[in-house]
Amino acid sequence: MSGHSKWNNIKKKKEKTDAAKAKIFTKMGREIAVIVKQGGPNPQENSRLKDAIAKAKAANVPNDNIERIIKKAAGETGGAEYEELIYEGYGPSGVAVLVETLTDNRNRTAGDIRHYFDKCGGNLGQSGSVMFMFDRKGIIAIEAEGHNEDEVMEAALEAGAEDFNFDGDVFEISTAPNDLGTVRDYLEEKGYSFLSAEVQYLPQTTTVIDDEESREKMEKLIDMLEENDDVQEIWHNWEMPEE
Repeated sequence: MSGHSKWNNIKKKKEKTDAAKAKIFTKMGREIAVIVKQGGPNPQENSRLKDAIAKAKAANVPNDNIERIIKKAAGETGGAEYEELIYEGYGPSGVAVLVETLTDNRNRTAGDIRHYFDKCGGNLGQSGSVMFMFDRKGIIAIEAEGHNEDEVMEAALEAGAEDFNFDGDVFEISTAPNDLGTVRDYLEEKGYSFLSAEVQYLPQTTTVIDDEESREKMEKLIDMLEENDDVQEIWHNWEMPEE
């Protein structure tokens, strides 16, 4: 089981400032709260909540914060109603971009995202215009240091994983989206901890941006989207240059 490690190639590794971490915590808190309202506060009965908790822990959100969010959401009635929407578009040089959002005002969010694409030389597309270029997969990333490749691969296959990749630093285990929780729980019981464990949109092919101006515009687009409180995740097929 081998192949191109999409996790390392697409996920940009950069040091997070305190402000960026706070924004990540806020967005994950909103995601958990919405899932609790939709499916209840018990992660054993609400598989989406279990996955969201694991995702938050992988991002170093403190357990106390997670528990507070769940209790608050379980006790809340009324308040803002959020809906999950995915926007699709093309960035500079035809880079395909998916933007996952949680919003209480779809007109505001759509206007903001359209503005970002326009400002950075891209364009927001219709539903389905980009989605076909991505595969939806559960992705579990485990730091390689201290682990034996054959043992990790064997455990992943026993757990029901679809694929296994190793790039020298990170073991990347892919699953069907609905199997993510089962595979993650099995590996956790085996004593493994995760860099990340979440459902991702993986590009079938990647796009290289050759000129500096377009690269800067693409970076600006990603930064603007990340700054928007309604945006939860950004997926793209830009083959980002090594830092």
